[in-house]
Amino acid sequence: MDAPGALLAAAILHLGFQLVVTAVVYPALAATPPRDFPAAHTAHSRRITPVVAVVYGSVLAAWVWVAVSVPFSPHLWVALAGTVLSGMSTAVAAAPTHSRLGREGPRPALLTRLRRADAVRLAGAVLTVAGALG
Repeated sequence: MDAPGALLAAAILHLGFQLVVTAVVYPALAATPPRDFPAAHTAHSRRITPVVAVVYGSVLAAWVWVAVSVPFSPHLWVALAGTVLSGMSTAVAAAPTHSRLGREGPRPALLTRLRRADAVRLAGAVLTVAGALG
């Protein structure tokens, strides 16, 4: 496998993960009764953290390989934009919102903010795959 192939594989892994979070994980978390939410959110955070580390670590490793081995083409810039979009949405919106959900519980405004951040991450993951396919 070459660097662009590794990037495509990592991008597809990330997109698959993101689709599961969007379609299954967050709806289930949002449907959790308020009295059960603290335990459910804590369990979610504990279980998903290692998966996030593997997925995002794979994407980062693939980008390092790409950066040191191939010239950037327009499609790689598109893929990079998607990765940055996903990463920034996670760092700036999703992670802080999860922290607040852990402290404050399932407030509707926080759940809405989390879903919006998640939609941005999903769009970034799609953009990354589209660029990596280029």
